[in-house]
Amino acid sequence: MTAVGFAGSASATPIRPVSGTLLILGDSLSAGYGVAQGRSWVALLRRKLLHNHWHCRVVNASISGETSSGGRVRLPELLRRFHPKILILELGANDGLRGASLRILRKNLVAMIRRARAAGTTVLLIGILLPPNYGPYYTGRFARIYQHLAHVMHLPFVPFLLAHV
Repeated sequence: MTAVGFAGSASATPIRPVSGTLLILGDSLSAGYGVAQGRSWVALLRRKLLHNHWHCRVVNASISGETSSGGRVRLPELLRRFHPKILILELGANDGLRGASLRILRKNLVAMIRRARAAGTTVLLIGILLPPNYGPYYTGRFARIYQHLAHVMHLPFVPFLLAHV
């Protein structure tokens, strides 16, 4: 998804410039927790979109501490309220940091992707990598959820938001 400054997966359909609303549903990484105002990745994305003449509204519905379960509950109202053309889905880090069920995480992500698509919204999935102290078995399975969903659901995919930070 290089048009917005992200690299997409090879199997994904690229996202083209649109007018309308771009909705970001994430946790503290997207809410900008601990980052100076105007320096979060969402603020930087807004500036890049303006610079590239994308005339869209960016709605950041991210909440620090949010889990995939919380996002799944909130998404229907956000879709109804904002009618986004694009959803950037960055959830799951807090599920992983709590050692939550990977089956439930996957189920929540699939439900959100399907709900957004049913509303006519293109979904960009952002993967999460956990710290190694959770062990290779859990962290490996966790990371593969995002990779697998991006592949089988043909989603534009950013493997790890903080890769170059």
